[in-house]
Amino acid sequence: MRLGLVVSEVGSGLRRNASMVVSVVLVTFISLTFVGTAILLQMQINQMKGYWYDRAQVAVYLCTDTDTTGNCTGAKATEDQREQVQAQLDSSTLKPYIEKTYYEDQDQAFTRFKEQFKDSPATEFVKPEYLNETFWVNLKNPSQADVLVESLSKVAGVQSVVDQRGYLQPIFNLLNASSYTAIGIASLMLVAAVLLIATTIRLSAFSRRRELGIMRLVGASNRFIQTPFVLEGVIAAAIGAVLAGGAITAVVWFFVRNYLAQRFSGTAFIGMGDAAVVVPAVIVIGVLLAGVSALIAIRRYLRV
Repeated sequence: MRLGLVVSEVGSGLRRNASMVVSVVLVTFISLTFVGTAILLQMQINQMKGYWYDRAQVAVYLCTDTDTTGNCTGAKATEDQREQVQAQLDSSTLKPYIEKTYYEDQDQAFTRFKEQFKDSPATEFVKPEYLNETFWVNLKNPSQADVLVESLSKVAGVQSVVDQRGYLQPIFNLLNASSYTAIGIASLMLVAAVLLIATTIRLSAFSRRRELGIMRLVGASNRFIQTPFVLEGVIAAAIGAVLAGGAITAVVWFFVRNYLAQRFSGTAFIGMGDAAVVVPAVIVIGVLLAGVSALIAIRRYLRV
């Protein structure tokens, strides 16, 4: 196969169909950027799950004077009842599951409430006696929170035992839905890119149909005829894929590392190492899809 002639044919095809090539580049760029962003978003969700679930606590709320839920009868938990809860937490049954325990009285709960809701008018009406005394429990394995819930829910003076992971799950469900939506959009755009590449290759072949006929008459092999068309699609898609890789890297560096990570230092975020894994995968996906779709298109046109 004469490499110089193949390169010449590729250049000629790219020039003749410049507008279609630009369209392929743009569609590939946008679709692969969506793909990479969706993958990184899913990685971020998994990382945040591990980070926050490990820090999620189990809250053991004690009764107040106004509680009638759980084991409460409208009376505040007594000192004996509080000590009974503490004894349960220190027992040989629960101690192996617990990393540490922190007790918060009503005054401490009120101080924390005012800090969290300092701009809310509710702080004017809430009094310390309205808030629960609470045992905050960090578990060695947060997935074993059910052990504490079952052991302490029926203890006298306990209003409720709450696994805080339940508060986080709706947030992660929303983020997962966003990730799946991005993947769906990216998939549709990848289909559009594949169809556009196939159309571009067929138009290029049609514009050179007389040349292809002459090449067949002089005995050119199918491989020699097909290669320039396949390379045209691969080159256009590769340009779009590289641009997508640059966009993904820029998002991680400027938005995630230098914006979000600086402002939310208490949260684990993905880094450049994750981008270094995703970007090559995205480029490979783009090039492979382009090569396969171009090969199928030119084979069908030539009926090979």
